[in-house]
Amino acid sequence: MNQVIDTITSHRSIRAFKDQPISKIQLDAIIASGIAASSSSLLQAVSIIRVTEQEKRLKLAELAGNQPYVASAAEFLVFCIDYQRHYTLDNNVHPEFMELTLIGAIDAGIMAQNCLLAAESLQLGGVYIGGLRNSPYEVDQLLELPPYCAVLFGLCLGHPDQHPQLKPRLSPEVIVHENAYQPLEVGSVKQYDQIMLDYYQTRSSNSKQQGWSEQTCNKLAQESRPYMQDYFHCKGLAKK
Repeated sequence: MNQVIDTITSHRSIRAFKDQPISKIQLDAIIASGIAASSSSLLQAVSIIRVTEQEKRLKLAELAGNQPYVASAAEFLVFCIDYQRHYTLDNNVHPEFMELTLIGAIDAGIMAQNCLLAAESLQLGGVYIGGLRNSPYEVDQLLELPPYCAVLFGLCLGHPDQHPQLKPRLSPEVIVHENAYQPLEVGSVKQYDQIMLDYYQTRSSNSKQQGWSEQTCNKLAQESRPYMQDYFHCKGLAKK
């Protein structure tokens, strides 16, 4: 329909990058695009840590579950909830409310997606790194985050050295509800399961023998990162 929509719908996670830097002009445009993102009540409760020290990159790659592209990507950005700047301006600010943590997390996701879309429009690629939450305390210490500032996820950016297939998504018929929530038609998901099985059979690596619903329900049946609540609490967030 237009270049913006084509860029959005052509998204692929890139995990292999060429040994080529992102220019300052490009990086400035990517960051400016992130900062231009929507922000609830203009709170702007997000900070980005640009990690350029290779030793820190290597440690972050390890802490994220040994993901080597954290170290090899041209740029690695870490997105954090940040109410420390507000507290610095006025210590009557109360960052401990759960709603403020939600706002910070939502704003960070919107900001990061703007950054990635801007990068992809420049023929760059990237991948989000939620694995930083595998070791939030260690990442926090490494990045010297103050109180009321907490790590959420990272973003690798660089010049793609691969062109993976598009990963199929659930159909709008499953995702979009009109006027009120509609009961799930299981048959629609079963069709998607077969699409995903066919997709995995064509992959040269990481082939899987399960459909989406089986993989997802198995994952959701287990507790994931149970320490995150305590981590946010120790940062002065999500306490009320």
